[in-house]
Amino acid sequence: MKKPPPLNKPASGSSHAMRLDAPIISEGFTPDSRLVIVAADTLEACRKLPAESFQLIITSPPYNIGKVYEKRMRLEEYLAWQRTIIEQLVDLLTPSGSICWQAGNYVEDGEVFPLDTYFYPIFKSFGLRLRNRVIWHFGHGLHASRRFSGRYETLSWFTKTDDYLFNLDAVRVPAKYPGKTFYKGAKRGLPSGNPLGKNPTDFWELLADEWEGGVWDIPNVKSNHCEKTIHPCQFPVELVERCVLAMTRKDDWVLDPFAGVGSTLIAALKHDRRTLGIDRDVEYCRIAKKRIADFYSGKLKLRPLGQPVHQPTGREKVSQIPIQWLESKGET
Repeated sequence: MKKPPPLNKPASGSSHAMRLDAPIISEGFTPDSRLVIVAADTLEACRKLPAESFQLIITSPPYNIGKVYEKRMRLEEYLAWQRTIIEQLVDLLTPSGSICWQAGNYVEDGEVFPLDTYFYPIFKSFGLRLRNRVIWHFGHGLHASRRFSGRYETLSWFTKTDDYLFNLDAVRVPAKYPGKTFYKGAKRGLPSGNPLGKNPTDFWELLADEWEGGVWDIPNVKSNHCEKTIHPCQFPVELVERCVLAMTRKDDWVLDPFAGVGSTLIAALKHDRRTLGIDRDVEYCRIAKKRIADFYSGKLKLRPLGQPVHQPTGREKVSQIPIQWLESKGET
């Protein structure tokens, strides 16, 4: 397993400094490009790309649940379509590269089909190795009435070979007990942890004390989230950042074959990677370009990597029990 030099974590804060080195947006891949946005069918566009060029391929494919950007089809038909695309993506991956496939659930007649379990044998059939099945939890979303409300999705991390790139130091989180020591042996009394922090594990939880508690805090992009656009299933830039930092080096290529409004592109550019996004929706591509322009001008609102999620104090009106509920119980 290759290990690159440690990468610096991004600075915290709700905004970034204005940057003057905004790349030219290309509509086709060239080796010296830094940013490519292709408005086209994913499979057709991927077939035009050079083999073994991308260090990281990360995306959240359509879930086949009837969103505005997809045509709902039978599950078997959907998986066959996805298999054709995945086969093409494997060819585009460098030998030391990774594919991160973020998936939710397909629901039919109230029955849930966890898509990552259907994708797993597809990736395995092409010789890829699963390194982690990351669960990321979010606290808000649609409420169900005939089953428990869904509050997590999965990110499956596959590598093409055993000689893959992984830079753990770039994504370590502070240890909960940094003062913990060895209790026996030659190192008794010495610190037992890593001075750079601990491994964030494969469970990324939404908690307020993320960096103090050593867990990864990633809210989904809904309602009042600062990154929200018109896209109905937008994933957070922060989710991609951690994969970019851990699985690529500066100037490596990052590909998103279902790029939507450009969250992957922004995460890659933020950390000086080259990136290419494909989406057949021209409006989403337009929004992606606008978001990238706003990023380089300092106008784009992004949730900083590691920022704690707001926790109500109980004093806000919205966090208090409505007076009508109390009256109905005779508690007023």
